[in-house]
Amino acid sequence: MFQIIGIVLLFGLVFGSFIISGGNIGVIIKAAPHELMAIGGAGVASFLIGNSMPVIKATGGGFGKVFKGPKWKPSDYRDLLSLLFLLTKTMKSKGVIALESHIENPTESSIFTRFPTVMKDHFAVDFICDTLRMMTMNLEDPHQVEDAMEKQLEKHHHEALAPSHALQSLADALPALGIVAAVLGVIKTMGAITEPPEILGSMIGGALVGTFLGVFLAYGMVGPMATRMREVIEEEGSFYKIIQSVLVAHLHGNAAQISVEIGRGNVPSQAQPSFLELEEALSNIPNEA
Repeated sequence: MFQIIGIVLLFGLVFGSFIISGGNIGVIIKAAPHELMAIGGAGVASFLIGNSMPVIKATGGGFGKVFKGPKWKPSDYRDLLSLLFLLTKTMKSKGVIALESHIENPTESSIFTRFPTVMKDHFAVDFICDTLRMMTMNLEDPHQVEDAMEKQLEKHHHEALAPSHALQSLADALPALGIVAAVLGVIKTMGAITEPPEILGSMIGGALVGTFLGVFLAYGMVGPMATRMREVIEEEGSFYKIIQSVLVAHLHGNAAQISVEIGRGNVPSQAQPSFLELEEALSNIPNEA
């Protein structure tokens, strides 16, 4: 919502100030189509040249994050903590072996299927199951498990941030591409040097529109979108850090309640449940048969 408001203010205030100060908006309107064709075409082409197909597809999907924000809501964090509570409680009371049927086929697990929102995230489910599977193979050193989980998270986070890096690279290139479009306009103007001053002035003004649009798009739209995309991805990544902190806390011998309380500390502040809210959510979980 704020992103849409920001775009409206961006165009309204920039072009509004130009008109109010006596600028001829007609020059910009006339030059914009072919200048945008040069800048936008070159930008898209350079984006395709510099990125792989998975990154290109992910960048397209990442625009939704810019406007929608993080996919995880406060209720999703409570669900994750509740899921981890059930898993760690089962390990405490029945041992790791009791979880084998759940981690081998989570889609049919009586524990996992209680939390359909978490189940939709394949990485989260695989991350939990793979870690628990390591525990069933007697890898119970908290430091080794934490190190293995950290490497998985670093890999996932690096891949998730690739679209925002690609978009930022495009933003960095746009001012230079705007200069390219402006130079082409100057070349065109120099080819008509015998024209009257009023015609040459209009042509030079049109050429400068290229520089303006390159800088305007880079710092007004594409750059902020890349920043917003990175912020959303960073916040979404905290969802997986919770899994790591809870399972490592369990390996250190903490009770299930203590482990999820440690995990609660990694929930982003705006979505973090209070101690009482989490306690109520855990108390409402039916006993696992």
